[in-house]
Amino acid sequence: MKRIGMLTSGGDCQALNAAMRGVVKCLSCSSEDVEIYGFLDGYKGLIYGDFRILTGHDFAGILTKGGTILGSSRTPFKLMREPDENGLDKVEAMKQNYHKLKLDCMVILGGNGTHKTANMLREEGLNVITLPKTIDNDLWGTDMTFGFQSAVNIATDCIDCIHTTASSHGRIFIVEVMGHKVGWLTLNAGIAGGADIILIPEIPYDIDSVVKAINARAARGSRFTIMAVAEGAISKEDAKLSKKELKEKMKNNPYPSVSYEIADKIMKKTGMDVRVTVPGHTQRGGSPCPYDRVFATRLGAEAGKLILQGEYGFMVGYKNREIVRVPLEEVAGKLKMVSPDATIVKEAKMVGISFGD
Repeated sequence: MKRIGMLTSGGDCQALNAAMRGVVKCLSCSSEDVEIYGFLDGYKGLIYGDFRILTGHDFAGILTKGGTILGSSRTPFKLMREPDENGLDKVEAMKQNYHKLKLDCMVILGGNGTHKTANMLREEGLNVITLPKTIDNDLWGTDMTFGFQSAVNIATDCIDCIHTTASSHGRIFIVEVMGHKVGWLTLNAGIAGGADIILIPEIPYDIDSVVKAINARAARGSRFTIMAVAEGAISKEDAKLSKKELKEKMKNNPYPSVSYEIADKIMKKTGMDVRVTVPGHTQRGGSPCPYDRVFATRLGAEAGKLILQGEYGFMVGYKNREIVRVPLEEVAGKLKMVSPDATIVKEAKMVGISFGD
């Protein structure tokens, strides 16, 4: 009998259920007897022993269902070593619950913060396997994360819809895409949606360069401009500030987000009409696209295989179109950024897209 713990941590996204289903399907097709303990609401469930035993029926019909049947929450890695409000040692509590249930391993689905905690649990002696979830596609050690393609589809649909109203009214439209630290989602959705200007965190923008690109389009007879802007886009001036200086500046920032600040500056410099659209959490919601259903199922199946083989301490990733096993210590604490010199950026510039640099 193998006893497997499972949890989903951090922000939700499409295909979490599909990935868990892939793990359980693989295990159920083996000759091994298996019990699945689903911890509720992320690491909170493992800390406080909040779980339920899951059966095959729990995983039936969830391939196409977004979100997570286990619930999720954010438990910051930097607070994991700090006692809770009642003085509970969170790390020790997770270890005790793991051993109390006589678990053989934990399957943990999540993004960067989740993987840092998962690696810490590995260092504490627990058997851990992780699956790479995030719409940002910023996890180190994998070319792709599940949830990313579904989010690209949604953000692209938003940009597609904006095109018709932008062209009808002759306006500049800014579509603010999720991504605080990295711009993979904005970059891909921007290219797919035919955005004229793409602003991402890794390439600080110059507002005058942005205005120049807008004016150049107007001079060519274009009545509108579409901008895809990451929520973490940053100006060249702000990029020069220290974290402390930037934090202090943001305290007095009157704008709800960077897109509204950019819109205001463009209007003042051009006199043109600018509108901002923020699809927000819709990018994380809804059913997973077919690509993510297939991809998450493959990752889950490989995780199941690792469990049956008794091989732990890995993230199941994707490299060169093949499913791979990546040591957790190589993943934790690293971000996969968009390089300003990446071929995809160069190719976007070749077709006339401005990055405001």
